[in-house]
Amino acid sequence: MKFNPEKYSIPDEPMKPFIDAEEIWGYINNTIPTPERVREIIAKSLSKRRLNLEEVAVLVNTTDAGLIEEIKEGARTLKRTIYGNRIVLFAPLYIGNYCTNNCTYCGFRISNTREIRKTLNDKEIVSEIETLEDDGQKRLILVFGEHSLYSPEFIAHAVKLAYTVKKGNGEIRRVNINAAPLDIEGFKTVKASGIGTYQVFQETYHPEAYKTYHLAGRKADYNYRLTALDRAQEAGIDDVGIGALFGLYDWRFEVLGLVRHANHLEACYNVGPHTISFPRVKNASMLDIDRSYFVSDSDFTKLVAILRLAVPYTGMILTAREPAQLRNEIFQFGVSQIDGGTNIELGGYSDKQDAENDINKGQFQINDDRPLDEIVNELLDQDLIPSFCTACYRLGRTGEHFMEFSVPGFIKRYCTPNAILTLSEYLVDYAPETTAGKGWEVINKNIEKLDDEALKSSIREKILQIKSGKRDLYF
Repeated sequence: MKFNPEKYSIPDEPMKPFIDAEEIWGYINNTIPTPERVREIIAKSLSKRRLNLEEVAVLVNTTDAGLIEEIKEGARTLKRTIYGNRIVLFAPLYIGNYCTNNCTYCGFRISNTREIRKTLNDKEIVSEIETLEDDGQKRLILVFGEHSLYSPEFIAHAVKLAYTVKKGNGEIRRVNINAAPLDIEGFKTVKASGIGTYQVFQETYHPEAYKTYHLAGRKADYNYRLTALDRAQEAGIDDVGIGALFGLYDWRFEVLGLVRHANHLEACYNVGPHTISFPRVKNASMLDIDRSYFVSDSDFTKLVAILRLAVPYTGMILTAREPAQLRNEIFQFGVSQIDGGTNIELGGYSDKQDAENDINKGQFQINDDRPLDEIVNELLDQDLIPSFCTACYRLGRTGEHFMEFSVPGFIKRYCTPNAILTLSEYLVDYAPETTAGKGWEVINKNIEKLDDEALKSSIREKILQIKSGKRDLYF
């Protein structure tokens, strides 16, 4: 019998669940990729149009090596077209790891008696941020376990505190959040603190698989988590991030689940996700899951490229869970944000003597713990522009306004100049001589590539202002 998606499709309504597992599997099991169809879909994406579920299913089912390379090349081209060749850098800062959930893949799980529980106090938060500012960081994502200690008021206080920390020319210009889902009033409280993006990852979009991993706590409620970002939108937070933890279920299903989530947010709020994250399960204290769904490096690279093509306007985050060599490869396939100089221990940035990569001291084990400057060097060697830009948030280019610029690909007009200016700050304030030499070469090369002579002149003038002591210049 021919697959009829209308039989399964759930209508998109605000605050209502929207995932139908049979619908997603129906697309995966009933699409056959042909070279002509794959190329047609890549061309659609390169015209900056979001793909539908059937088209994404064609790409995930593609196994021909030549066609997979065409998918990757399409992702490379699309990323350069929309965002230029910049990579935004940020640092995760873990504030507290108390948690009432019992997730079998997570070191924070309540049953893990090996985990050293801690919540940073204000003095410790300031110390961590000062250390990050000394490295040149300008963007943070604050991470919290799910516990009554971490109320909306507590999260809002941590955000406000982060913005007050200034050391030398250092300052944090944007604070994003990765924390438990809140109710609408809770999201309003956090919004008032001036956050950037609020991330909630569904972990796995498959309802039955979800039950097997989430054994206790509020997180065991699949639908409450699934509709979390609806509540954020209802509260006025129009800048949200979605993600799946790859390795919990079939990666093809998760890719379509992420796209379905993006569709839902667009249908209900006219705003898709600002970011999509795709972490893979990594070793963690008391990790206890079936490894049959673990994703190979080749499939991981492929799914990143597919997600880039599927949702052209959305920022894509690659985390330090992945080793340096693989990260360097995947940068090319559409990634727009990465964490750098990462330490996920509580207090690990300022207490460097204790900053060993111990799975009993963090949520999971990271695989790229290189210092920020080493990562900046690696990006420069690939002719990529390391960026610490926060201009869109601060100029109100979020939500629908951001979509107006990003969907047609206009956001590049701001991304490249602002990346150059924030890199210039880094080179003047923090970079060793060898990094600075590389950095100015990359900056000059990228300025010369611009078509707009007036813009070139304006960028050069702002760089001179930065060299003379001015900071926080942007377009």
